[in-house]
Amino acid sequence: MNLISDLGTWLHDVFIAQFDGWILLGFVAQGFFTMRFVVQWLASERAKRSVVPIAFWFFSLGGGALLLIYAIKRQDPVFIAGQGLGLFIYIRNLWLIANERRLAMSKTD
Repeated sequence: MNLISDLGTWLHDVFIAQFDGWILLGFVAQGFFTMRFVVQWLASERAKRSVVPIAFWFFSLGGGALLLIYAIKRQDPVFIAGQGLGLFIYIRNLWLIANERRLAMSKTD
């Protein structure tokens, strides 16, 4: 019984006692990251092939930016470096997509 009690105490300490606005921000950010995979999966299922829709990159950018803010608040250098680098990749992919669309539009005009 002590193990169950200890687990209950640990779960309370981790998920309830320290809950604040920053924890909420972290969960929202994680939600963005989860949604990018859901969007990618659904698009791939519809196409019957692997597809990375533009929404994947927007969810990546939103989740990465929020997680970077969260990581800075938590002062976690590994998390800060990882999310910081990820933001450049997400922005670069959105930039490439925008350029491709601009090029395609100019060819049809």
